[in-house]
Amino acid sequence: MLVSIKKSYEEVSKAAAVLVAERIRRKPNLVLGLATGATPIGLYQELIRMNREDGLSFSKVTTFNLDEYIGLPRTHPQSYYQFMWEHLFRHIDIPSRSVNVPDGMAGDIEGHCEWYEEEIRRKGGIDLQVLGIGANGHLAFNEPGSSLGSRTRIKTLTEQTVGDNARYFKSIHEVPKTAITMGIGTIMEAKEVLLLASSASKAEAVRAAIEGPITALVPASIIQMHRKAYVTIDEEAASKLTHTFSG
Repeated sequence: MLVSIKKSYEEVSKAAAVLVAERIRRKPNLVLGLATGATPIGLYQELIRMNREDGLSFSKVTTFNLDEYIGLPRTHPQSYYQFMWEHLFRHIDIPSRSVNVPDGMAGDIEGHCEWYEEEIRRKGGIDLQVLGIGANGHLAFNEPGSSLGSRTRIKTLTEQTVGDNARYFKSIHEVPKTAITMGIGTIMEAKEVLLLASSASKAEAVRAAIEGPITALVPASIIQMHRKAYVTIDEEAASKLTHTFSG
């Protein structure tokens, strides 16, 4: 695991974009796993700039998103499908057929989860998976207590996660209580993982994930076991680490 501490969120975003861009230039048909939430927005903005100004092409890239709320149609402004099109896909040259986001309105959710796993396998697996981290240490929507070998499945969200996400809805009562999430076992099969974190609100989760024991109670701690894990965080998110890192 390579931990890189940057001075600011902007530096985190730019460093992450450089890594993603390098992988795409090395392998134009990269299979790229993506995350939603506030943290990766800066990364996506920098990738958009690279696409427009530096010739970084996504024309052969395939993407798989980590998760989606169950019960929200893709037209809902808070669906992760809409999030990804608003913050990345519609601004770059990626074909819509190459974009994969779980469908929270699928008629057979369990069957859809199995199909999603098969699609990842059919594409040869994920080359690089971008990750965030929840304040409770969750990875995607794999909440504390999730199996470290889990696959894409239905997951009930904790009260903390529902509360954390309520700021995106008119009220907490509108936040879905269940979601489709890529499993921890699926995430760990990615050839490389890139975890991003910013702000003091993530400091304890970052400390537990990087320096604590590997435990299902802190799902993000499993990245300690990945052969090629990159952790890029700002100084605030790193504020509770007890070891010195540089990058």
